[in-house]
Amino acid sequence: MGSRRQEKVGIVTSNKMQKTVAVRVERQIIHPLYRRVVRRSTQFLAHDEQNQCRVGDRVLIEETRPLSARKRWRVVRVISRAERTRAAQERDS
Repeated sequence: MGSRRQEKVGIVTSNKMQKTVAVRVERQIIHPLYRRVVRRSTQFLAHDEQNQCRVGDRVLIEETRPLSARKRWRVVRVISRAERTRAAQERDS
């Protein structure tokens, strides 16, 4: 009997909170009137225990019990790291 928890892949949009990241998940729908593919996005707050996520990282999040008023997801793993800009590299060194 496997886990029935939802999993979603998204991009980290904010990591300014402690142990929490905002993740934007995009999906495609068919517009009901115009019959064209439209992109829609939803933002989730996810628990990041090690504070390892950076803005732009592609992450896998999994549904979990309520951790706070808006936080019901947790980061399972970082799929790919964001490209670091030159300004960020200079600032960190």
